[in-house]
Amino acid sequence: MNKPKISISVGDLNGVGIEIILKAHKEISKLCTPIYCINKYMLEQASKLLHVEIPDDFEISFVDGDFNIEAGKVSAKSGNYSFDSFMHAVRLCETKETDAVVTMPIHKEAWMMAGLEYKGHTDVLRKYFKKDAIMMLGCEEMFVALFTEHIPLKDVASSIEYKKLKQFFLDLHNSIPNEKIAVLGLNPHAGDNGVLGNEELRIYKAIKSANKKLGFEQFVGPIVPDIAFTPEFRKNFKYFIAMYHDQGLAPLKALYFDESINISLNLPIMRASVDHGTAFDISYKGEAKTLSYINAIKHSANILIKP
Repeated sequence: MNKPKISISVGDLNGVGIEIILKAHKEISKLCTPIYCINKYMLEQASKLLHVEIPDDFEISFVDGDFNIEAGKVSAKSGNYSFDSFMHAVRLCETKETDAVVTMPIHKEAWMMAGLEYKGHTDVLRKYFKKDAIMMLGCEEMFVALFTEHIPLKDVASSIEYKKLKQFFLDLHNSIPNEKIAVLGLNPHAGDNGVLGNEELRIYKAIKSANKKLGFEQFVGPIVPDIAFTPEFRKNFKYFIAMYHDQGLAPLKALYFDESINISLNLPIMRASVDHGTAFDISYKGEAKTLSYINAIKHSANILIKP
């Protein structure tokens, strides 16, 4: 069977993304045919700074633009180039020139400096495809889907609306049709029947309604958040829904920091990403780890080559 083609956006070139790409090229080439969204000038500049050779079979798809790479610097030019690389990768997949997209980390402040209105990759995909993309992070042992993502903590409670939650559950079902999914409550003790907050009443109503529409009990909860990630509870659940960013990602990263990945669901294309940032503090020092990136490639390739 032919290996799938995966378009790879290079992320912020002032960070660790391009180092990871060059380090892992040989290994991921066994799993897929990678198409790197960058131009020759920027690639050669990065390889010289890293003191590594560019592999002979390193296939690029031209992304216009050039600037001087400055390791660890937040830069509007680098932010803009990372966006252009990402959109180029998306369009390659949209036009079927590649089968999936894997993304290296961008820097949100660099995007802001470049005048980009988006909060990250998932936000771009949501607006570009006009679809309610779902952000799910994890690894083979555990995945966490986020109901709210990059919003202030003070806005989370008011965002928990019955209709939005129900639709989120149904959309997630379309991507994960058969697995039981644990839904976390928002408040301590899952609200203690309204004593510590009433958001759980809306969560429960949305769970009950979604399960009724699906015809089986796929969504379970609301679960008390401080027990959801214990070893005993995780024996019965691989998939979780967190109400806000750190509720789900703090335990995930404590358990599986190096190996977890970021997946965008409910979209017309397949996109996976590393689950870490640009790591400016170690950029171009040869210290970046490749496991999350390799796992993102494996996840995409395994889905694409299933019969």
